[in-house]
Amino acid sequence: MYQALYRKWRPKTFDDVIGQKHITETLKRQVESDRLSHAYLFVGTRGTGKTSCAKILSRAVNCEHPVDGNPCNKCAACTGIENGTVLDVVELDAASNNGVDNVRALRDEAVYSPSSVKKRIYIVDEVHMMSNSAFNALLKILEEPPEHLMFILATTELHKVPATIVSRCQRFSFKRILPEDMKNHLLHIADAEGIDLTSDGAELLARLSDGAVRDALSLLDQCGRDGKIDSDFIISTIGIAGSAETAKLVSLVKSGNTPEALQMIDSFYKNGKDMAAVLDEITALFRDLLIYKMSPASPGSLFSGMFSKEVITELAEGVSPEKIMWWLSAAKDAAQDLKTFSTSRLALEMCILRLANPELGGDYASLSSRICTLEERLNSGNFTFSPASAASAPAAPSDDVPSPSQDDDAPPWEEEPEPHAPAPTKPAAAPHEAKSAETAKAVPSGSAAAPAGADTWDSILKLAQGEIDPPIFFFLSDKAEVAAEISDTTLTVYMGNDFTANVANTTETVEALKSAAGSVLGRQINVKITEETPPAVPQPEGRDKLDSLSKFDIIKFE
Repeated sequence: MYQALYRKWRPKTFDDVIGQKHITETLKRQVESDRLSHAYLFVGTRGTGKTSCAKILSRAVNCEHPVDGNPCNKCAACTGIENGTVLDVVELDAASNNGVDNVRALRDEAVYSPSSVKKRIYIVDEVHMMSNSAFNALLKILEEPPEHLMFILATTELHKVPATIVSRCQRFSFKRILPEDMKNHLLHIADAEGIDLTSDGAELLARLSDGAVRDALSLLDQCGRDGKIDSDFIISTIGIAGSAETAKLVSLVKSGNTPEALQMIDSFYKNGKDMAAVLDEITALFRDLLIYKMSPASPGSLFSGMFSKEVITELAEGVSPEKIMWWLSAAKDAAQDLKTFSTSRLALEMCILRLANPELGGDYASLSSRICTLEERLNSGNFTFSPASAASAPAAPSDDVPSPSQDDDAPPWEEEPEPHAPAPTKPAAAPHEAKSAETAKAVPSGSAAAPAGADTWDSILKLAQGEIDPPIFFFLSDKAEVAAEISDTTLTVYMGNDFTANVANTTETVEALKSAAGSVLGRQINVKITEETPPAVPQPEGRDKLDSLSKFDIIKFE
């Protein structure tokens, strides 16, 4: 009868355990010197050797002829414990024996001396699954155990084990197996089993196992025993995308190439790839990119090992850490969606669409990502500023200069104003009368606030443009989201949401608007920037917030 590789190659002695030398050496010395504890607690992730070490320790303690702290595996005690005929060594699964009645029955048995071996040993796996009442029942016998009794507890979630239990045990923490150690172990087993496993195949299995020997051997078993087992064969058999395909997909996301990215997802789906596994690979690459961006000189051990340094460097170029953080957040949401959506394909496709098109996200994280993209373009020189346009900014109005609200000074992103009916001819007014007339046009009689005329607000913006940071000026110029009201003493700017209001509400911006408004209106004006919704400002249909950026006469995309 065929036996699974992880069962067939379970370690028989402490020396067979890989990657846990800090634990096995200590246990061997305790067995040799007969200075054993009455309770042990083995902590670590799955497949790292907790149960194997517990079984080895149970045999070593009762072995008639131990060898350097290891069990001989030949005496009656060792063979009896191995095949389960010795009833004094009991292995329990706390997931199915977690009630207080089970622990009370165990406690009643434990007081009896062992019949055929030196010590009665209870191995309790997944001990964190016990109920509180069961832990309380176990606590008394752990506190004052009989001389012949030993407990070996194992758990993957230490935080769920009460501190009163932990304090009465010797705790050993098992590490994940390093990829290089795992690779060598897999090649050794494959050679002994006559399996044609290549070096790159063993390396891929080591990375996929995430430090768990049992997972690595199960994957090797899954790949079969006939023919060569290399990385390409493993990718097609297990149903993952592979590092090259994952890197290509992320590259398409980075460039915003939605059609090709969706075609790749469709290809993965038709070829039977596991959508959850593909998402895990994408998330691992995002993590590597973030680590590289935050610490380019990090050692290779910090990375997942699934992608080369060259691939990570190339993909990280031109992407801000804030954007990668948003990618990771979107991938985390997609992982939750996998559990609720009827098809995993839909969850992955929605994730890719959001990543490749940040404007589809309505949250602050996506907006922050878009702002970082604009800032990076500004810093890298992807925007060019026209000196002629900057020089055309109007000076402060005076008695000799026409009003800045004339049509020639209207911003280029606005539609042409409809022609006004011709006004009746009037005698020329004195300079101070002309200024009073302009003020009356912007502010109605009385102190009540009124919406600022488009020409007046645009003139204030244009005059203040040189003193305001370009990203903030872009927010202020968005007619879909921003409106202004002017009273006798105050210019109120409505930003539409608290994020853009907080970004724009800086001392420099307020002072620039105050100075420009005073020059345009001819009197001292206070400025207030608020997150309130602009009053009666319609949203232009079919217009994206970033589209208006391309209409600036001072900004050009290269």
